[in-house]
Amino acid sequence: MPQILVIDDDEQIRSMLCAILEREGYEVEVAADGEQGLNLFRKNPADLVITDILMPEKEGIETVRELREEFPDAKIIAISGGGSLAHPEIYLELCKKFGALRTFQKPVDRRELVDCVREIIG
Repeated sequence: MPQILVIDDDEQIRSMLCAILEREGYEVEVAADGEQGLNLFRKNPADLVITDILMPEKEGIETVRELREEFPDAKIIAISGGGSLAHPEIYLELCKKFGALRTFQKPVDRRELVDCVREIIG
């Protein structure tokens, strides 16, 4: 069963993504910030990482960059609601430059996300 690591500081978002992905047959592990997510990935590399951008401890851009440095083949999707940012798309573009395969703005369309996950994992 393919494994997905969801990294997001918002417990409701983590729970929602976890429920959606588990319903689709994926095994899901969750982390509340980038540091925790990186540590989990180092212990048990997932087939895909879905990470938020704005988080405490270690934010998403840094998480994406470090994942790609340590694990060049890591498959990553970045998501952001923007929080207090005026232009979250700028941060999502940076994530693409650092190695995210796809990006989504919150709220994420469930069907679009599931289709993307299937496409990336195969």
